[in-house]
Amino acid sequence: MKKIILSLAAVLAFSAANAQDKKQGTEGFAKGDLFVSGAVTLSNEKTGDNKENAFLFEPRVAYFVTENIAVGAKLGFGSDKSEAGSITTQDRTAFTVGAFGRYYFTPASKFSLFANLGFDLNNWENKLNDAKEKEFQVGLGLGMNYFVSSNFSLEAGVGALTYSSNDNGGNGADKTNTLSFGGDWRAVTFGVNYKF
Repeated sequence: MKKIILSLAAVLAFSAANAQDKKQGTEGFAKGDLFVSGAVTLSNEKTGDNKENAFLFEPRVAYFVTENIAVGAKLGFGSDKSEAGSITTQDRTAFTVGAFGRYYFTPASKFSLFANLGFDLNNWENKLNDAKEKEFQVGLGLGMNYFVSSNFSLEAGVGALTYSSNDNGGNGADKTNTLSFGGDWRAVTFGVNYKF
């Protein structure tokens, strides 16, 4: 964990030094740019005595190694808990580490489309039975950025092809392998990027 934090700090420091040499006030991305974004999700659902609460925090950072290619990493923490009356039916936490690469078709313009390839490793811990699951996921998706100022862009994305493998706790348990193809337009993601 310390290595990841130190690596991110080094990338931020390097990018800040490079950013001072660049012309300020331009929209779009260029070689040497760094952007941060991520996800924060809170949900609470109640039906009669049944309750479900979920939380997700997943920041990410990316660096443009060429004019069109950005590479990045993300960390995530999430939890979900379900109760039926006074009985807890699910209580899980998750820690995620991921890496991704993007190809931007027109990075220097106000509006740019990109293709995204990402790899995630999710570690789930079920507090009810002290079980731990490991899940590997790889996904290919499409997205777009629209710059509203020189530093802020709006982003939307959708997954097109996803494969995941969950060990279901290991110890001889059968793995669950999932392959899905086609954009799920009900699961389009929206976000904001800040460019350094």
